[in-house]
Amino acid sequence: MQNLLRALVLVLGLGVTPLAVAALDAGLVSQLAFGSNDEKIAAIRAFVERGEASATPLLTALAEGQVQTSGERVLIVVDEAATDAVTGEKLASLPETRDDVIVNNRVRGAIANAVAALRLLAPQRDVRVQAVKELETGANVAMLPLVKRALEKETDAELKAALELIAATIQVKSGDKAARLEGIRALAASDSPGTRSLLGAILLKDKAGKFVEPDAEIREAAALSMKAVQGRLAWGERAGLLFAGVSLGSVLLLAALGLAITYGLMGVINMAHGEMIMIGAYATYVVQNLFRAYAPGAFDFYLLAAIPAAFIASALVGMALERSVIRYLYGRPLETLLATWGISLMLIQAVRTIFGAQNVQVENPSWMSGGINLMANVVLPWNRIMIIGFAALVVIAISLLLTRTRLGLFVRGVTQNRAMASCVGVPTGRVDTWAFGLGTGVAGLAGCAISQIGNVGPELGQSYIVDSFMVVVFGGVGQLAGTVVAALGLGLVNKLLESWSGAVIAKIAVLVFIVLFIQKRPQGLFALKGRAVEA
Repeated sequence: MQNLLRALVLVLGLGVTPLAVAALDAGLVSQLAFGSNDEKIAAIRAFVERGEASATPLLTALAEGQVQTSGERVLIVVDEAATDAVTGEKLASLPETRDDVIVNNRVRGAIANAVAALRLLAPQRDVRVQAVKELETGANVAMLPLVKRALEKETDAELKAALELIAATIQVKSGDKAARLEGIRALAASDSPGTRSLLGAILLKDKAGKFVEPDAEIREAAALSMKAVQGRLAWGERAGLLFAGVSLGSVLLLAALGLAITYGLMGVINMAHGEMIMIGAYATYVVQNLFRAYAPGAFDFYLLAAIPAAFIASALVGMALERSVIRYLYGRPLETLLATWGISLMLIQAVRTIFGAQNVQVENPSWMSGGINLMANVVLPWNRIMIIGFAALVVIAISLLLTRTRLGLFVRGVTQNRAMASCVGVPTGRVDTWAFGLGTGVAGLAGCAISQIGNVGPELGQSYIVDSFMVVVFGGVGQLAGTVVAALGLGLVNKLLESWSGAVIAKIAVLVFIVLFIQKRPQGLFALKGRAVEA
């Protein structure tokens, strides 16, 4: 808090030393130094009510423990240099006898609010914006005159609207009925969750069932404003729920897209698919550390190198897996399942041996930090937005590869009729290897994306393997479009159910739904079309 207050003084242009202190009211300064904590807070509020920005250095010094007394004189002492707190006069030497003025956290909080309020009069817009944000949760009745004064001077429409809501919030807390009614009615235009709590307090009942607020007119006004605020917040919650569903769907899509190739197109039940995701995440972690060690100035661009690194690392492991184990198990699903499950355990243990059993941290680049404030109760994180866009780009790239390239033509040919494809000269063995490498490489891309929204650990892949299979089976085996629709649909349904019943019940409900759906429609949402499909 001390650093924050010091920064506020600098931003206000009030100087970096107490020399900038102008003549202040001696009575208030004395009350601030010698009074009780309640009297100190009263003096702070008095400075705010008067709009005395020149008191900011004194208030800042008080919060930082730089105010001392010598007899009846109040001094600001910084680096063995003393300044009279009332007149701003610099003393030639420090008095021998001095006592520190001690303040508690309550007083420091009042000082922080006071400095924020005084910043409302600052000429810089960004300073006023920050002050408004701080006062949205910390304004008190004593600040109302200064807020109204700032409201009269404010020319920015956005800030003016925010100040009007702050003034209304303060009026609701006042003792004057007319002011309270005015404030309550003005709050109907608010979209802040804090407003709902403020109005809700007026409508509370005690244990006997009686309203805490005795005035029926105030309760009626509060109920009308509450209805308007609730409706506005409900739209924000719906928007947030929709975004969360699309965000989860994009993660499921990235995790399932590689499986849609290895299982959907090749018929291989790869229980090590989750570990391919984990390898991609750890490849991202390694690239991050390399950038931090050898190119710290370019750290914000490490993801550009991590994306191909994650794809290549997972693709190479997948191709080695196909060449050494899976190619001997085609057409034997149970043996493939058991073999890949054993390989997944080996990969998990190998990562534990190399990187340790604890989770590792992968940092977001600065351009992926923060988010967009869509509404007061809705923030869209940049890392989630980027993952949604990344998932869309990966889907487009895979679609183009499968439909517009020679490899894609071979993969689709082998999928529909392996024997006929081999007869016309398609190298089916080589196609299997490249297709499996493509599927596991896409899983590595999923790991790179997932590393930006959660912890990276040896068990990372286990969290996505079941969901990935559900997406592929629900969408339709061998159907890329089905995978996209299923991932986004399951993401939205999952988040919707979570808002009603919690995460565990939502998972169970989705699983039961998919089981029942597959019983009625085994081919999934989109059936594979063709004249011949291998059994």
